[in-house]
Amino acid sequence: MPGLRAVSASDPAACREALVGFRLALYRCFGRRADALFELVDAVLTADGPVSSLVELSLEKAFRRGHGALYDALACGEVDVAALTALVAASWEPADDGPVKVAVDVSAWPRPDAVTSAGLCHCYTSCRCDGARKTIPGWPFSFAAGLEWGASSWTALLDAVRIGPQDDATVVTVAQIGAVVARLAAAGSLAGRPAPLFVFDSGYDLTRITFLAADHGVQVLGRVRSDRVFYAPAPKRLRDGRPGRPRLHGNRFELSAPASLPPAEQQLSAQSPRYGAVVVSAWHGLHQRLCKQAGWTGFVGPLPVVPGTVIRIQVERLPGNRAPQDLWLWHTAPPGTVFDLDLLWKTYLRRFDLEHTFRLLKGMLGWTAPQIRTPEQGQRWTWLVLAAHTQLRLARTLTIDLRRRWEKSTPIQRPTTPGRVRRGFRMLRRHLGTPARTPKSTTAGPGRPTGTTRPPRTRYDVGKKKSTVDNKQTRKRQVRG
Repeated sequence: MPGLRAVSASDPAACREALVGFRLALYRCFGRRADALFELVDAVLTADGPVSSLVELSLEKAFRRGHGALYDALACGEVDVAALTALVAASWEPADDGPVKVAVDVSAWPRPDAVTSAGLCHCYTSCRCDGARKTIPGWPFSFAAGLEWGASSWTALLDAVRIGPQDDATVVTVAQIGAVVARLAAAGSLAGRPAPLFVFDSGYDLTRITFLAADHGVQVLGRVRSDRVFYAPAPKRLRDGRPGRPRLHGNRFELSAPASLPPAEQQLSAQSPRYGAVVVSAWHGLHQRLCKQAGWTGFVGPLPVVPGTVIRIQVERLPGNRAPQDLWLWHTAPPGTVFDLDLLWKTYLRRFDLEHTFRLLKGMLGWTAPQIRTPEQGQRWTWLVLAAHTQLRLARTLTIDLRRRWEKSTPIQRPTTPGRVRRGFRMLRRHLGTPARTPKSTTAGPGRPTGTTRPPRTRYDVGKKKSTVDNKQTRKRQVRG
């Protein structure tokens, strides 16, 4: 979209013009209840302190309507997701000349007491009061965020997709990769660059993602657990007349036994102020042995062999006086892509910036604060929070650093943190204007007629697939019969 491309941070006038243009285009992305939706985003940005509840946003000066309009906007408002995602993609362009780097990870919206909300799944949680439960009912969302270089916690949120109980997480992730690549290509961010690099943490089926995303022309880099086993390419079969089929896999490559591994095919050394001496090693052409289970169940034909590069990162020390441990990565790229080992291990370290973004969304912008019922409302609220975060990114060079007395000043070479940019956004908003219309003066409605009651709401099981429930009911009928 013209006028919304990334501009130089040294030009305040251009940065302000880009932010004003984004706000005008954002307003056009809203259909029904557009004024309330836009002012709700401004209320999130100008709230004094963290957003702890949804109704308190109606008390903010930026939200000029009543609390009923706030809930009505989330219940009945319209958000053009296609236009909004294209707008967000057009507002970000990486500063370096390398491949576009995008981190993908899942964050959960906990809803442990929402028994009448549909689409709940068993989401992993690292903290629970009783200390025994490892999952919690909630709505998992898959986020895609553009990564940047430098000592900062800024990321560019590009997409957010909710994963339902009946969805295949890998299929949803691959579809998200294709959508993000298409939007970045339409915005012109991929022109003249190598294949975009998508970074994942442990827990993803990297082999299946690479196989399903082969048509998107992307690089895949992800962390693998240290108990995984890879295999070298199968040796060529000698024509000696021996019976039997040729081998599919070569020698074993066990990550749990690094002493037994062959010498690395490529290696580099670096010095990091945080980790000390760093040694990065790479072995090419390794693949995993697949079987027709889990995501490969029902696969027609022989299982594919997806070769890649195994990367080992060794550090001298870890923060907090922790014992150093080897970090294993797996990387694949389209044919003809230049393999840059130094770029890959540094890119994976930048993936942790997405964790800071999750902390900002939940702790400051109140992404998980609203107690709403339907997953459609949750998706709508998620896009509003994503639009608010994009405005913070565009305004990071325009706000005043309102530093508390006990806080350290931000170095000149570093950008202002997202929390401090939000702290000064209230003063900046006065000079930006708002496309939202002035609310009309109205009186309170009559409310619910006396004597009317609501029927009981439907209760939903957590993470239950419809096919599984139907099979159980069918078996019960057979037993009774």
